Amino acid sequence: MKSLLLTVTLFVLVAVLHAQDDLPFLSEENELSGVLFIKATVDQRNLAKKRRPVVMFPHRVTCPEQGTLEIRTTVMSEGQCIKAVFRIQRTEEPGQYTTFSGQMFYYIYKLPVKDHYIVYIENISLEKNFQRGLLIGRCPEENLEALEEFKNFTQRKGFLQENIIVPEQRGKDPTENHKALEEFKKFTEGKGFLQENIIVPKQRGQ
Repeated sequence: MKSLLLTVTLFVLVAVLHAQDDLPFLSEENELSGVLFIKATVDQRNLAKKRRPVVMFPHRVTCPEQGTLEIRTTVMSEGQCIKAVFRIQRTEEPGQYTTFSGQMFYYIYKLPVKDHYIVYIENISLEKNFQRGLLIGRCPEENLEALEEFKNFTQRKGFLQENIIVPEQRGKDPTENHKALEEFKKFTEGKGFLQENIIVPKQRGQ
């Protein structure tokens, strides 16, 4: 009973703290549909001390049904690339999503910088509490204005600024025009094509 009461108390406290945030929450899941890049990350640990580059792959986000986001990406594990798929479900709290296990909470904020968002992640289980922040955007290139917004946000959350990492991007073509590709995806989706059938060919003879 005490454990349940403590969990409820933590949940209410978290909701109150997020209500005080200056940034607006994401209002429509479809706004995130498409390819997104993790452009900065912050943790309670200083991962930079491990002297290993943090590698991120593009995330493909879809909205299979109202209130649900499905994320497909690739993760590195012991030097191996592993495909990963997971879903998060919107809760009754504004801007809040959770895994179907109910242990992880995701808060998605919309930045004033176009096509940039912040994802704030919390695990408030009694066994392991941690927080993490992600800056995500439509293009992999660095955006100093968005990064500054991310730094201000994470500072308000109590993260150490030296724990912010700008990861190395993998799985992208540096010559690719991501804005044009997004327009193409929206056009083909409107024509009824499946997004997974889109192929970006390798260029030869350049």
